[in-house]
Formats: sequence, C-alpha cells, structure tokens
Amino acid sequence: MEMNSINYDGAFKMRGNWNNQSSQLKLKFPVLTDCDLLYENGEEKELLRRLEKKLNKNRIEVIELIKEAQHRH
Repeated sequence: MEMNSINYDGAFKMRGNWNNQSSQLKLKFPVLTDCDLLYENGEEKELLRRLEKKLNKNRIEVIELIKEAQHRH
C-alpha cells in the first residue's frame, strides 16, 4: 500500500485509494460533504484548501488526517 507523501519542495501528493480515505474522513468528521472531499488527480492543493477551511485546521493537520485515514485501510 502506498503512503501519502510530502515532497521535499513541500508539495503534497495523494497516494492510495482516495475513496477509502474520504470515507474514513466522513466517518470521523460528519460535517464533510462529498463536495468537500472531491478530488481529481493533480488537484491536491484545492482539496487541502477545502478541508482546511471546513475543518478549521492548518495544512499539516489536514495532511496528517489524510494519512491516518489511509492507515486504517
């Protein structure tokens, strides 16, 4: 299973099965909608911005939440 990663330049790249990860996030944070969790390849920044705003968390916190969701699968 691949892991999410933060490249040395600070750019976050999504790895693994986003459907599974987003399902875990919805269970943990019922306030999240399908629109909040919409992800398309190469659109990590937009996803992170939406989640930061909706969850009132910073970028690092959101990335850690995504990593946790992946580890559950």
